[in-house]
Amino acid sequence: SVDCSFSRGVCDWKQDADDDFDWNPADRDRGDGYYMAVPAFVGHKNDMGRLKLLLTDLKPKSSYCLMFSYRLAGEKVGKLRVFLANKKTTPVWEENKGKDEKWRTGKIEIFQGAETTNSVTFESERGKGKTGEIGVDNVILISGLCPED
Repeated sequence: SVDCSFSRGVCDWKQDADDDFDWNPADRDRGDGYYMAVPAFVGHKNDMGRLKLLLTDLKPKSSYCLMFSYRLAGEKVGKLRVFLANKKTTPVWEENKGKDEKWRTGKIEIFQGAETTNSVTFESERGKGKTGEIGVDNVILISGLCPED
């Protein structure tokens, strides 16, 4: 497995230059490192911020599981979507409201066919809310299918 978390990870993360705002580091409650977040008050409604994970060494014709922690804290905070590079227009994962402030786990299967996925994009869309944030943390890439809960 490959640790792509933000504090200690070995992966290559890039801010998208063509979006409306950047994701920023936020300190974890426990004080051990940080996660990436978009506060609810950044930008205007429907503005987008994209954070891209570059994947360079995935083997063709194999499957991977991308696991990550996320939270949508605050009322009408917006949407979090995940896109794979070879399917740019349709998100492979989307969440648009948090039931509470808790962190949850997201899982995405990445199948490497003839064309390989060379990046994963986390996209935050600003909602109507003024408080809270959208956060992503503990991004890990595992070889094989995603484990059942």
